Amino acid sequence: MTDTVALVQAAYDGLAKGDAGPLLEILHPEVEWNEAEHSPYWRGGPYIGPQAVVENVLAKLAEDAEDFTVEVRRMVGAGDTVLVEARYRATAMTGTGEPLDVQAAHVWDFENGKVVRWQQYLDTWEMARKGGVEPAP
Repeated sequence: MTDTVALVQAAYDGLAKGDAGPLLEILHPEVEWNEAEHSPYWRGGPYIGPQAVVENVLAKLAEDAEDFTVEVRRMVGAGDTVLVEARYRATAMTGTGEPLDVQAAHVWDFENGKVVRWQQYLDTWEMARKGGVEPAP
C-alpha cells in the first residue's frame, strides 16, 4: 500500500525548497486540481493535468507572492485521502506589498499512488485583499 502521507509531505518539502518535482511526480496525468471558489486563481472549475497546475497556479503564485511558503500545521491520512491544515505566508504580495498570512486546508485524493483530485479551502477574502485583486466571480 502506498504511503500517501509520505508522498504529500515530500511534495510540500520540495515546494519549500523551490522544487515542484516531487509534487508533479505524484499528480495523475488527468488530475483535477480545484482552487478554492472565488480565490484569485479559481476559474470556475478544476485545472486538468499537471501542466495546467504549473501554468495557472504555481507560476502565477511565484509572480504574485514574494517568499511564499506553505506551513503545514497538521496532516492526517485516511486511506486514499490525505487532509492537510496549513497557513500560507509570504513576505509581500505583488498587488499591495503587504505580507500574507492566511489559513488553508487541502484534500488530496489518491488512486494507485497518484493524486487524482486536489481540493483547496482558503480564506479567499484575505488572499484577494492582500493580493490587491478581486476574487473571481
